[in-house]
Amino acid sequence: MTAPGTTASQRRIVVGVDGSPASLGALEWAVRQASFTGAVVEAVTAWQFPMTYGGFPVDAGADWPANARAVQDTAVKEALGDEATALVRRVAEGHSVRVLLDAAAGAELLVVGSRGHGGFTGMLLGSVSEHVVAHAPCAVVVIRTPAGDGGARDLPGSHS
Repeated sequence: MTAPGTTASQRRIVVGVDGSPASLGALEWAVRQASFTGAVVEAVTAWQFPMTYGGFPVDAGADWPANARAVQDTAVKEALGDEATALVRRVAEGHSVRVLLDAAAGAELLVVGSRGHGGFTGMLLGSVSEHVVAHAPCAVVVIRTPAGDGGARDLPGSHS
């Protein structure tokens, strides 16, 4: 599967973008890597229509794709600023694991963030990163959550 705006012969790096600090780090890393390899970076954001939100029925009038695009736009601007022009952007409906795995077909690299929960669990992979590492059709890079956001570097006795 070739992403819109790319050709089959172009090298691609797919990066999952959900607005989290780790996904911003993943996007920054992917763009730096692409500058070394000449690859095209494809920023992918997934969305799903939730049946409930916080225990309440969801307003069917909400524009979930537009919300996902806004999250991606904000994340790209925050992570890259003016460097964002070279990205291929995609927002797709579906579970984030499936969307990322589908996008990674034919890519040379998939980059995702890992979200820790502080303490010892900060060293563990998040559920999305764990699944894509196990099932991706290409190499995967997982970017740790930055220090101060519950990453493993917050552990007593850890060293930077």
